[in-house]
Amino acid sequence: MRLLITGGAGFIGSNYVRLALSGAYPELAGAEIVVLDKLTYAGNPANLDPVADHPRFTFVKGDILDAAVVDELMASCDQVIHFAAESHVDRSIQGAAAFVQTNVVGTQTLLDAARRAGVERFVHVSTDEVYGSIESGSWTEDHILEPNSPYSASKASSDLVALAYHRTHGVPVSVTRCSNNYGPYQYPEKVIPLFVTNLLDGLTVPLYGDGLNVRDWLHVDDHCQGIELVRAGGRAGEVYNIGGGRELTNRELTGLLLEACGAGWDRVEHVEDRLAHDRRYSVDHGKIRAELGYVPQRSFEEGLAATVEWYREQRGWWEPLKNR
Repeated sequence: MRLLITGGAGFIGSNYVRLALSGAYPELAGAEIVVLDKLTYAGNPANLDPVADHPRFTFVKGDILDAAVVDELMASCDQVIHFAAESHVDRSIQGAAAFVQTNVVGTQTLLDAARRAGVERFVHVSTDEVYGSIESGSWTEDHILEPNSPYSASKASSDLVALAYHRTHGVPVSVTRCSNNYGPYQYPEKVIPLFVTNLLDGLTVPLYGDGLNVRDWLHVDDHCQGIELVRAGGRAGEVYNIGGGRELTNRELTGLLLEACGAGWDRVEHVEDRLAHDRRYSVDHGKIRAELGYVPQRSFEEGLAATVEWYREQRGWWEPLKNR
């Protein structure tokens, strides 16, 4: 089997690739992994260094908007996991065009190629941000979509296009929606690596608004485990939430990061809240648990400690990214 991974040099995609080629997923034993990545600012070849010389690994630099490249690769692959996306909310507020092009038109380009090639599986990786904000309780997969940022609106649009290709053309699409990811190799614009690397360098960290926005935290290994379960056994045309089960306010998270880095609250800079800042995210992952046996393996305490230690030891990875 040949598995096409779009965005495989990014944070989550590269984690999946490294796990797949290390033998973490028995059903992929012997499978060839083909990564397609444009290598934008968040796509880093160094993320794939641990598997660069693996005999079952192929890397192709290319854009998911390039129909010719996508068609050629899709014709040679049996299954697809689509990670590639513009994903930073603040960047989408500053300018939404790249988000619409990559996340919506890029996804449609892949789906057209998958339809022509007759692929066996197409897993579309999305986000809980498409649901908007929820005061209490947790979202199930049938909750209406109420995105509030250009980023989440573009992802909601791509979800709907993907599901429409299943209903209209029979493309075997499954959609996953994850909560906030963290772990090693995450680009240092996202909150945990930004805070950790700033604190390690003696800098301040920005806390939006009152710091009471709530997020559910999911270790990237657990997210990839959920994606693999969906690839291997998920139903076409279905959506699966993947959550970590650990909700924290941003202020609580900041306190944990300060403690882990040996810093005090004097290093926190309170900044104006983000435009249309969603107050709380919370996904119900009962469906993937019941159907596919998904259970998060990493406690947040263990995962956060390991993540902070990774950034402490990997200055050679993150310093060039912050100095661009």
